[in-house]
Amino acid sequence: MAVDINLLDMFLGPLVLAFGIICIITGTFTAYFGTGRSRYIGGGLIMLGVLGFVIFLWFTGMFGPSVAQPVTWDLDMVMAGVVSVIGALIGALAALGIFLLAIMRS
Repeated sequence: MAVDINLLDMFLGPLVLAFGIICIITGTFTAYFGTGRSRYIGGGLIMLGVLGFVIFLWFTGMFGPSVAQPVTWDLDMVMAGVVSVIGALIGALAALGIFLLAIMRS
């Protein structure tokens, strides 16, 4: 079974974007609240997150056209994937909130 390139765009784009953002956030917390060696680990996470974000921008073509760019993800499809992931997270958080509210009230 061949994988449709649009489905691959919808999967890989949000995956790389979320990876970059989460690495930056966790690296910031680790570098700020950590001590000693964990601060270096936090800095490494920040750099890894920035690299992931740059890869996302590169493959979506937001840096502009390039001869060396091997594959360009369809930006509309990637944004549809990002919006669907955000919608799923909001729905999951709403369900979790209702669950916790029901548990706390009983």
